[in-house]
Amino acid sequence: MPKGLRHRARIAALQALFELEFAANQPGSILERTVQEKGLIDESAEFAAELVNGVINKRQFLDDIIASFAPAFPVVQLAPMDRNILRLALYEIMVQQSAPPKVAVNEAVELAKEFGAETSPKFINGVLGSVIADIQKQRNK
Repeated sequence: MPKGLRHRARIAALQALFELEFAANQPGSILERTVQEKGLIDESAEFAAELVNGVINKRQFLDDIIASFAPAFPVVQLAPMDRNILRLALYEIMVQQSAPPKVAVNEAVELAKEFGAETSPKFINGVLGSVIADIQKQRNK
């Protein structure tokens, strides 16, 4: 799938996850509407759905990772956009493992620049950088 389509799929997934925090709607209906709004079809729509469903199914696991690598910032107190960007990137890095970690981090930082607060890109990069450094340290043992 071309890079631009993967980026658009990540945006759709992020927006769906963000909305799910505040809406009582079912994930499927939110995702379906978001995918349509972004004009995603076939492989890119499937990728967005895989990301959303994966984050939902692994949310506690992902939140535990965030909590251990950003202990000064309780997960529930993080800005909802930052929390969901981290969940999305960590899902790609720790669970899905289909993109190189560096790509997932770069995508997360781009999403933070586009949708987060002024300090979001640096925060996201710091947390994810720590996670990747820990993974590499574990592999080198």
